[in-house]
Amino acid sequence: MQPRLVQDFLEQSAARLPGKTALVCGTGRWTYAELDGLANRFANALRRLGVQRGDRVGICLQNSQEAVVALFGALKAGAVFVMIHPSTKQAKIRYILDNCRASALVADTKSDVTAILAAQEGPSVASLLGSFLVGPVPPALANLPRSTSWTAALEAETTSRPTRSAVDLDLACLIYTSGSTGEPKGVMSDHSNVVFAATSITEYVGNVESDVVLNVLPLSFDYGLYQVLMILKTGGTLVLERSFTFPAAVLKTMERERVTGFPGVPTLFAILLQMDLSGFDLSALRYLTNTAANLPVSHIQEIRVKFPKATLFSMYGLTETKRTLYLPPAELDRRPGSVGIPIPGTEAWLVDDDGHRLPPGSTGELVVRGRHVMRGYWEAPEATAARYRPGLLPGERVCHTGDLFRTDTEGYFYFVSRKDEIIKSRGEKVSPKEVEAVLYGIPGVVEAVVVGEPDPVLGQAIKALIVVQGRTLTANDVLAHCRRHLEDLMVPKIVEFRDELPKTSSGKLTRRQPAP
Repeated sequence: MQPRLVQDFLEQSAARLPGKTALVCGTGRWTYAELDGLANRFANALRRLGVQRGDRVGICLQNSQEAVVALFGALKAGAVFVMIHPSTKQAKIRYILDNCRASALVADTKSDVTAILAAQEGPSVASLLGSFLVGPVPPALANLPRSTSWTAALEAETTSRPTRSAVDLDLACLIYTSGSTGEPKGVMSDHSNVVFAATSITEYVGNVESDVVLNVLPLSFDYGLYQVLMILKTGGTLVLERSFTFPAAVLKTMERERVTGFPGVPTLFAILLQMDLSGFDLSALRYLTNTAANLPVSHIQEIRVKFPKATLFSMYGLTETKRTLYLPPAELDRRPGSVGIPIPGTEAWLVDDDGHRLPPGSTGELVVRGRHVMRGYWEAPEATAARYRPGLLPGERVCHTGDLFRTDTEGYFYFVSRKDEIIKSRGEKVSPKEVEAVLYGIPGVVEAVVVGEPDPVLGQAIKALIVVQGRTLTANDVLAHCRRHLEDLMVPKIVEFRDELPKTSSGKLTRRQPAP
């Protein structure tokens, strides 16, 4: 039977392959039956807490078995999961929890969530029915109201599957993505969106039960999240790593587990290209995937030399549609700079500034049509209307990506640039306004503009241009402040001081970079 709801990915594979290893994480290994049983326990714990159909469950965890169990448990309870990167700073966590009005929260006790829970103030805490803490509980949280140990909560429940109430038009998850306003927006993905996208991607990648896929990407990043969903859907084995901080150790894991698939971003591939891989047996590797930012053509060529037996899939997507384009590997030699054609079951075309469809060979904004076009932004009707506009049929909406592409005469797409101000660094979106807000918190900073500078490894490097008055400030001072208040991926790589910054005729700062 074809899956209708996202939790069907796990449940159907558990019914078919109960004893097969579904997840490898650190030294732990879990079969499909074990993973499904743990997810049932968490779903029952949420129901006991009072979580209702459609409620939001925040999950602020490292890549881990608990994160996988939590997201499937939330779905089984009829809830909507919201992944939050564990390095996210307190203010942003509060914003996300406030915005989605989370009813429950699963959090690592080492994250900034603990400070929020300990404070016991604000709507982000007031809406919580309870929280589940993973890891050693600090003294400040030992007697926290409505909080319990993750382990104790699951041990108190049975593995019986809760009755389902959701239908495929209900939301499965909110994925928060930065916007040009500086405030993250929650992309609403219903079950049918996720099921379609996962099915389409596994179709062209050719995922099968024998696949073993290693994922180092955070589950708060939809590219990382979908590795979990797609592999458990097809009955494969997911090897989940927390990061690529120690590449040699990850490669040893790939060798030991006989990994067949590796999803990466340009930053990861750049690291691999600098390494001597001759000491690792990666002969089982069947495919590599890249998205989030274009791989330089030179890197594509080097990757194919380093991994001669692996098929490389070059792709493009955005959270609002998940995956959009992919380049069939047979076309890689002919069009290495292309990100391909629409994924199976979808359409894409280019329009000019007036919304008129453009012929092949043109440059314009990419528009996407298909079941993977998400529902819009959580409680943000104006932003939703700007991105999701009337489609070909009455009542239908298509996604205007805000990205400029060109097509060749055969209909293959080539990324040109982004229309908005978002910086894509290390495969993730960074809002300049969020970084600028932190820069303005430094005494003496009177003007600040953050821009993206082309970088062959990062896609775009974050560059901060600053005007300082009344004190002496060094680049190291600025970076130290940013590291205290921003996620690592948002910390500028380049800091430059200016006497003045360019302004528009109305006096507003512009992101057009001044000459040094």
